[in-house]
Amino acid sequence: MTIATVEVKRDVSEKSKFPLNQWYVAALSSELKDQPIGRTLLEKPIVLFRMGDGTVAALEDRCCHRALPLSSGMVESSGLRCGYHGLLFNQDGKCIEIPGQEKIPSKAKVAAYHVQERDGLIWIWFGQDQHVAPACDAPSYFVHSDPQYVYGGGVYYYNAPYQLIHDNLLDLSHLAYVHPHTIGGNAKIHMNAEMKVESEGDNVRVIRYMPNSEPPSTYTAAYTFHGNVDRWQEIDFRVTHQLIWTGAVDHNTADLNDPERGGFHMRGFHGITPETETTCHYFWTMATNPTNNVEEIKNKVVEQTQLTFDEDKEIIEKQYQNMLRFGPKPVIDIHVDVGANRARRIIDRLCEKKEMIQSESNQDKVLETETV
Repeated sequence: MTIATVEVKRDVSEKSKFPLNQWYVAALSSELKDQPIGRTLLEKPIVLFRMGDGTVAALEDRCCHRALPLSSGMVESSGLRCGYHGLLFNQDGKCIEIPGQEKIPSKAKVAAYHVQERDGLIWIWFGQDQHVAPACDAPSYFVHSDPQYVYGGGVYYYNAPYQLIHDNLLDLSHLAYVHPHTIGGNAKIHMNAEMKVESEGDNVRVIRYMPNSEPPSTYTAAYTFHGNVDRWQEIDFRVTHQLIWTGAVDHNTADLNDPERGGFHMRGFHGITPETETTCHYFWTMATNPTNNVEEIKNKVVEQTQLTFDEDKEIIEKQYQNMLRFGPKPVIDIHVDVGANRARRIIDRLCEKKEMIQSESNQDKVLETETV
């Protein structure tokens, strides 16, 4: 009797909830002082703290003894001490002291995460295999160390999915409607601004120009203009964060393609880190370039920025609640949605997990440019 053999191929691909093998923002450097911070990042409860030498550590937020959150503990020079029975853990998650007990069990340890602190930002690596070292260093952000800029910032917690914030930041046409009293301006000019959208690899870049327009109130409060201005908005999407450079010069006084142009600058950093599929953390800073009254102007720009972000938060959370209320109804796209749609496609692609992961050196990078 002949037995036929049939080869069965099984698709092992699965979709992850969030893009992995990425650096995400875990905190602003200014947040982490002498107390631990507990945060859920990508559905992982994590505690962040500084060692005695100032380096940052990140551990699973659960003591291996009786499961108290380690974020309820105390920071010491050599690590983090649990607030229940005093077990002391170092930056690698290893228990190095048990009060009243000389022998430390080999299983007395918790998971540790790879973290890096750069330019005033604390980054945490989430990989498909969390034990494997990061494939690259955390991103740098020159603006925070550039002497021509001063900055401030803060943290928001959103009851909304993280991609809705990416959508909002990639489409600045909403400024005139949501922020009319701060960074807005003429709605018609915003909606008809010349817009160019570029894509390369996992990045999207949106450039918008509004020549010969009236400067908004935040701009005039921080800088002296002499009439109408040539205004720009440059948005760089980077999967886990966005860099947004906006500003203006007096009309016909500078080339908006010149990276060294002067005028009034607002350089925003926006770190968007999911907590869950429906909640997220938003870490932001805003830098500006005053030449006089530096602290006063910086504070004014940061305060005005926070007012706009308060308005964005209200809009986005209402948007998400309405999406839940109405369910999966279809939506339409308009011309300002090009950048956001490209970013969503990138995130969808990165969430597709495969058995074989193509190395960065073998990936073809295609530059796509579209003028809208």
